[in-house]
Order: sequence, then structure tokens, then C-alpha cells
Amino acid sequence: MSTSVTALTLGGLDQLPAHTRRCVFWEIDPAVAADSREFSDPVFEKEAWLSTVMLEWGSCGQVANVDGKVAGCALYSPPSVVPRAALFPTSPVSPDAVLLTTLSSEFPHRDGDVAHRLVQAVVADLVRRGVRALEAFGIRNDPPTKAMSDRTVGSMRLMERIGAPARGVRSSECAPETCMIDADFLEDVGFEVVAAHHRFPRLRLELNSDHGWKEDVERALDQLLAAAALTAPTRIGV
Repeated sequence: MSTSVTALTLGGLDQLPAHTRRCVFWEIDPAVAADSREFSDPVFEKEAWLSTVMLEWGSCGQVANVDGKVAGCALYSPPSVVPRAALFPTSPVSPDAVLLTTLSSEFPHRDGDVAHRLVQAVVADLVRRGVRALEAFGIRNDPPTKAMSDRTVGSMRLMERIGAPARGVRSSECAPETCMIDADFLEDVGFEVVAAHHRFPRLRLELNSDHGWKEDVERALDQLLAAAALTAPTRIGV
């Protein structure tokens, strides 16, 4: 199989996986999402948000393709433009970090290297742009040692705060369990917990130190430079 990862562009928003195009878990203020008078079309809202971020900040996504078919994506941006980023018990995101909000891989590629390739592409892009760190809110299952009644009540209260689905989007589509990144995976690829929580830890990947991605980042940067050289206009001598 041939896997490629490319930066998301304004003209390529329709390349995002179906769930990602409809999911506004991160991008829309829960209060707005709960008001049907202000929110009705999740696809429109998601594309409007992505367009605004790309125009004002630059690239904010990577899309993976396997044999020409979309296999996954990653989305990231300054936390200041992510309304839900301020609502977690482990908020706020560090002022020097970009927030990774979405990392998804489509069936049948969920057990492959697509997610790792996407993280590599995000890291390469941010290193090139001089970003110091990448952070993410991970999600964990409640620990079995905690009383079931405490877990249930605590989870319900926290879900009411951060997990209310948007109108027009089924709750199974827009919820922490389907829209957040597994904390164990984040740790596996080098993130470290900087704000602990039994359910929603905040993790950080330093981009200005040797975090195990150096060779992958350098390889990705070399590929970007090679692609730029191929597309650069030939200078005609006078």
C-alpha cells in the first residue's frame, strides 16, 4: 500500500473524512451549539472555522491517503480559536503551544501506521514554523479502583460541561469518546502528561528538544524542500 500525507488546503476541505467534516466538538462554543437559532449546519460551521483559521494562521490540518483514498486526518490550531479548549479540568493550554484537536484514522487503517504518519506530518509542519510545543487533551477510561457511583456522577457532570452534542449532530457523532485522542496513544508517540486527570489529562510534546521524532521530522522537511524545488519556476537568464 502507498501512504501519503499532505497539508489540508482551502480547496480540499471535502477530502476530510465524513465524521471530521460534521464534528464541531472543538470548534463551536457549547452554548452556541445548544441554540438551534444560531447553529444548524455542522458541515458549514466546520468549513467556516477551518477557512478562517487557514486564512489567519496558516495550515491547520494534515490528510492521509492510502492508495488514493482518504485514510485519516489531523487538525491543530492555536488554542485561542478553539472554544472548548478552555472548558477542561486541565485547561488552559500552555501559551507557547499549538493544540492538536483531531487525530483520526478510517477503517481499515485504524491499526496501521496512518496515525503515526499524521503526527509526524504535524510535527514537521510546526517545527518548520518555529512552534515550541504541541499539546492535546487526551481521554482515558475511568480507573476501575474508583467507585462506580462516583465515576457515573462525576462523568455525567463533566460531560454536561464539555460534551454536549451540537444540534443537528447525533450525540454518538459528537462526544468526547469519538472526538478526542486516546491518551495512551499520545504517550506512545512521545507526549508527556503535564496536567494529570483521571479522565482528561493534558499532554505535551516538546518540539525544541530530542523527543524521538528528530529523524522523522528531518526526513519530512527534506521531502517538503524537494517538492518545493520541483515546483519552483525556472529562472531565465537575460
